[in-house]
Amino acid sequence: MAVPYVIIPRGNPGNPAAPKKYYAQAKASGEVSLKKLGREISEGSTTVSDTDVIAVLNDLTKVLKRHLDNGEIVRLGDFGAFQLTIGSEGADTAEKFNASLIKGGKVTFRPGVDLKEMLATLKYEKAK
Repeated sequence: MAVPYVIIPRGNPGNPAAPKKYYAQAKASGEVSLKKLGREISEGSTTVSDTDVIAVLNDLTKVLKRHLDNGEIVRLGDFGAFQLTIGSEGADTAEKFNASLIKGGKVTFRPGVDLKEMLATLKYEKAK
């Protein structure tokens, strides 16, 4: 199946007067809930219920948060890795830098082998 995309205009933030250029943006076709994921995962097993799977995924979220808060990278095998990243304004020297220049954090996900293989074979089609 091909990934649907739409074409959107974007301005140049460094030069607002510059003409806009057009870029592709992936178009989501819906969402999948934790409950639905739990059901799908449990269907592949004869010993685990969807309730058990959802409980594990909920606990994964809690544990992931704790380890990221501790500054650790969380590797989930071939699935990928989660890491906390931060953005900041610059200071003229290291001595002049302080935490007030930090503008916020993000959780970054780096896909593992299976997802990288999926990304390498994607096909695209313009959304209708």
